[in-house]
Amino acid sequence: KDKTERVSMDVAGEFHRIEKDGKLYFEYHHSKYHPIPQIQSLSSSNETIINNHTSQSLFVCPVTRCRVALNESPDRSTFSPIFSSPEYLFSTIDHDLYHSLLPLFWCNNKDFEIDGGCDICKGLNSGTDYYLCDYCNGKYHRECVQSPLKIKSPYHLQHSLQLCFYCPSARIIECLVCGRTISRLLYYCDICRVFMHSVCVMKPIPFVIDLPKRHDHPLTFFPRQTSLTCNVCGLLRKMYPTYICVTCNFVAHKDCMYFPRIIQISRHRHRISYKSSLPSGEWLCGVCRQNIEIDYGAYSCDKCCDYVVHSICALGKDVCDGEDLEGVPEEDDITLGVESFDVISEGVILHFLHDHHLYLQASILYDENKFCQACVLPIFEGNIYSCIECGFILHETCAQSRRKLQHALHPHPLTLRHVNPYEYVGFTCDACDRLCGGFIYGCHLKECDFDLDIRCASISEPVDYQGHEHPLYLALNSEEQPICHYDKHFLRVLWEEEICDKSWCEVCEDDLRNTNTNVIYWCDECCITVHVECLFGDDPYLKHGQFLKENGIKLQILWKSNISRPSCNYCKNRCQHKMFMRDDIVACSKRCALSNS
Repeated sequence: KDKTERVSMDVAGEFHRIEKDGKLYFEYHHSKYHPIPQIQSLSSSNETIINNHTSQSLFVCPVTRCRVALNESPDRSTFSPIFSSPEYLFSTIDHDLYHSLLPLFWCNNKDFEIDGGCDICKGLNSGTDYYLCDYCNGKYHRECVQSPLKIKSPYHLQHSLQLCFYCPSARIIECLVCGRTISRLLYYCDICRVFMHSVCVMKPIPFVIDLPKRHDHPLTFFPRQTSLTCNVCGLLRKMYPTYICVTCNFVAHKDCMYFPRIIQISRHRHRISYKSSLPSGEWLCGVCRQNIEIDYGAYSCDKCCDYVVHSICALGKDVCDGEDLEGVPEEDDITLGVESFDVISEGVILHFLHDHHLYLQASILYDENKFCQACVLPIFEGNIYSCIECGFILHETCAQSRRKLQHALHPHPLTLRHVNPYEYVGFTCDACDRLCGGFIYGCHLKECDFDLDIRCASISEPVDYQGHEHPLYLALNSEEQPICHYDKHFLRVLWEEEICDKSWCEVCEDDLRNTNTNVIYWCDECCITVHVECLFGDDPYLKHGQFLKENGIKLQILWKSNISRPSCNYCKNRCQHKMFMRDDIVACSKRCALSNS
């Protein structure tokens, strides 16, 4: 029989300390929906469980509860508290608005994940029984359906957590328990800004965990949030669930206890392994470039004696996929033996993204309508590969880009491909956030949906920038978008103090000293200065002749004329860069073309 003891209580339910198979757990029980187990164990027959479900109340579809909360929210804010009962009450409920659910018992969890997971919380990692709404054909976790209005979790004892509907915005929020992104239905504390999935907040919490690979002694759950520094990550994260060792004063966050032993990160060519401490000395993190304290855990390279990384930095979503590679043979360099072209003869190649032979030649005459099909930048000077049959052109450096690439901004290998010229351009680079119509490096995993244009993909660490005395590294924070600085043309780049000697931009005619920029282009022969954005325009990496579709509006990118520049039908200024056509009307930019939509 199970031993139960109440440890915390809330009006909607309570957590109990339950002993099962000699192990202690904190487990949530609602007096009406899922009472405390007495004689029946979790291994009871399906028939018994079904009978228990049958005797319980009907429940409202959680989508309906969320809609009501959104409508009742005075300002329709990001977080709309839910105040409606989960029960389907025949006497008081609006039957036109609410609809009940049919229970699904002991579903196969793998099949449930393949089918898309819960339709209200978008979570996949869950329990064993779910509900089906016959009205909207949705599938929902039992916890999401039966979620009470408030709950008090041992993970956050200071305040009760309020059930709410979250309107997804640009801000990404993560569950305190599992660390995964939260969408739509959740519990939150508006005082401490703590968020949890409904499944995670009701999931049993082990009181003692034994992880021999991580620590020599059992670790005990410590529910009180206080100032304890984690020995694994070296951080003081007050709100995070914590386990302690009463034998040797060891502290570990719940998520840190399961850090993988050996990993591959995007910022280093070798695998790195976890170390509980580092040798004496000064160490800099290979990702964030900050100091590492030697008394806490970190990852280091066994082949490069001077390369170490903070535990948290090493397991960042843009740095590592989190897979433990302990016992897995290390693969060779993925970029070896995957050239992008075959050499036909001296100066003649066959590129895998073009059907005809390309011939090496030097660019002599400038034509603004000739551009590289890979980077979509104009052909100015230097060697190029061109096709004598169809006018296809590549910079020599772009032609040499490898088919596969391991880039610092993504944990998985990226494969080179091109935008289909017969489809609408829908590709936005995840680094510079610009639309691109040229060659792309993309991740083969569908769930990643990560792409880089060929210019951003060519940037590696460290970057030696003439405008700064120190090496530059790619930003760790995904909100700090890296900016592309690429080919050097006939114009020379000026920065900082040199700009003060110049007067105005030849394109927009604004005073350079009054504009928010510290980089311009300067022509030594003509003595003119131009803003970078004025020189290339808002969408420099889209090809002439391609089509765009935004908000249901179709746009075509037009070829420029060397003789004249028509006026924009929207802003009435001359079209200086690529022209966009919308319903037979010419615009000077995508911004103008969409201005009246």
